[in-house]
Formats: sequence, C-alpha cells, structure tokens
Amino acid sequence: MNNSEKNSNRRSFIKSSALLGAFALTVPAVSFSNSAENLNKKRINKIPMRTLGKGKSAFKVSALGLGCMGANYHRGRVPNRQKMIELMQEAVEMGVTLFDTAEVYGPYINEELVGEALGKFKNKISVTTKFGFDIQNGKSVGQNCRPEQIRKVAEESMKRLKIDVIDLFYQHRFDPNVPIEDVAGTVKDLIQEGKVKHFGMCEVSADIIRKAHAVQPLTAIQSEYSLMWREPEREILPVCEELGIGFVPYSPVGRGYLTGMLNDQWEFYPQNDMRQDWPRFQPEAMKENYKLVQLLIDFGHQRGLTPAQVALGWLLNKKEWIVPIPGTTKFAHLHENMATTNLDISEQEWQDLENEVAKIEIVGDRYPAEQQKQIRN
Repeated sequence: MNNSEKNSNRRSFIKSSALLGAFALTVPAVSFSNSAENLNKKRINKIPMRTLGKGKSAFKVSALGLGCMGANYHRGRVPNRQKMIELMQEAVEMGVTLFDTAEVYGPYINEELVGEALGKFKNKISVTTKFGFDIQNGKSVGQNCRPEQIRKVAEESMKRLKIDVIDLFYQHRFDPNVPIEDVAGTVKDLIQEGKVKHFGMCEVSADIIRKAHAVQPLTAIQSEYSLMWREPEREILPVCEELGIGFVPYSPVGRGYLTGMLNDQWEFYPQNDMRQDWPRFQPEAMKENYKLVQLLIDFGHQRGLTPAQVALGWLLNKKEWIVPIPGTTKFAHLHENMATTNLDISEQEWQDLENEVAKIEIVGDRYPAEQQKQIRN
C-alpha cells in the first residue's frame, strides 16, 4: 500500500468519526423507524436559501451549491461514474439546488455526467455552466469568447445537460481578444431568446465587471475565495455589493487543503491532478501553511466542527449573497459540508478567528505564472 492509499484510509476514518459529532449538532435526532422519505424531507428543510443578484437578475438558490468538476476532472483518480450520479442525486434529496459544471471539464464529460444525473430534476434544481475556451481534438487550446462561439457552446451544453435553458451562464475566463461589451451583449440576446436565464463571469477585474454589468446585469461573479485566498476582498466583493451582484466562491476549502487531510507527504495522482504542479501544493509550502489548518482544527474542536466546516462556515458568515460551491466525491463529505448551513457561532467568535488568521502568511502562489495570466483580479 502506497502513502496515498494509507493517507486515504486514515482520512476516511478520521473524517467519518469527526462527522458523526459535527453533523449531530445541526441535524435533529431521527428515529430508525422513520422512512428514508421522511429523513430526506428533514434534510431538505435544513438547507436555507439565498439570492444571487437583484431585480430581474435575482436567482434564488440553496445556501451551498455543489461543484461537480471533481467527479471526473483534475482531482485525482476518477471515481466510479454511477457513484457520482448517486452523489449528485443525494445532494438534490438533501435540498441542494445549485450545481456547477463547465464544458471544459473533460472536455464535455462533466456536463454529460451532470446531465445524466440531474436531467430529470431540471424543474427542481439549477445547473450553471460556462463558456470561454476553444476546444479542439478533445483539448482546450486557448480562449474563445467570440459571439458565434458563445452561441455554439450554449446549444451544445443544453443538449449534454438535458435542459431547455441554462440557469446561469458564466464567461469562464476573460478573453482579451473580444470586447467584454460584445460578450455581455451576446448573453443578453440569449436571455431575450429564452436560452439563458442569468449572466455570470469568473475571475475578472472590477473594471471588467462594471463594463459587462452596464450591458447585461450580472447575477453572479465566480472566483476562488477561501481563508487561503482572500484577494476578492480588495475590489471584487465591494463592487459586487455596490452593484447588487452575487458572489460564488469556488475551492472554498482551498482545493482540499483546509480539510486538514493533505500534508507535505501527500502524493498527488499524476495523471489527473493539476495541484501537483501548483506552488501552494509543493511540500515546503504545504508544511508551512499547516499552521492555518491547525488554527481551524483548534477552533473547530471547541465547537464540534471539522476544519472544512469552519472554513465553509466562515464564508457563509461573510455576506448573505455569497454562495460557496464546495466539490466532493464522497457522500460523507457531502453531508459534512451541508451541515455548515446552520451553524450557531457568534460574530465575536468569527472575529476572533479572523484576528488569528491575520497573523498567518500563506506561502506559495495559487497558480503557476502561465495560468495566473488568465486571471484578472
């Protein structure tokens, strides 16, 4: 058994044990005689709703969504397809209404998987997807946000997802070769044609947000945001609050690092895990950054929470229009994450955590230099 397998087995045992105590804090006791249907109703009632955007752009969703990328793409060994379908359907039964995917995750495979899992729930849940890459021979070869490409992606994504309209259509990355006004105008046309309901953008600057919003009001901005990456607090969150735009953090537990289950001995699966090449996930950086994880462990220990639950709870407490989309391929982790939507922690406690986090300097860039060039914030 290699180190990864040993770590995985130990991680499953530790997480399962911690989860029993943490989840018990937020879900009332249920008699074993209750039917599965009644249990599911209790789950659904426990996840509150939030609203992304305002006015005609308002989009009501569950307070936590599910990021679906890891079901097949860049997060280690690819899980069993049927189990991933069952996990997404379990999320629906728990009350999750927001599911996030993109054509480039595969490419196409993730959308097909989401479509197979969730197509029958299309009137009960919302699926968001993204455009913005030029895909040739099964690989992304650059950015492409030309109007004709946006329309092409919309039509093809709907077919793969088995839906009649895209609930929220994101520009995945800013394309410097296409004026943002043209991008926003194209999505505006798609909205008027009934093919898209809402417009979103990922990883863009405040200036670009303002220009796009002036053409077609934005419902949400999606960017990485966690206790390991707080850059959005400088300009992006303020402009979202000013303009009435929701915010959807991806990688809210630091791409798994804030769960406390990764360390400097971790061996990433080389065939399907892009973290192995990122500065923040090199052994020296992971070893140095563990002081942040330890802080979350200590904070959570006093409250019956896992470090992942502390990280998600912190995000949910920031603003009512923030809706994180943690991804997972484990049923236990899905339940663990959703339990954070009902934490009872005071503002002073969160502020105390903030004060301690401020003393810690994160080591390592989040992306290699070439990938960082695609980011506009």
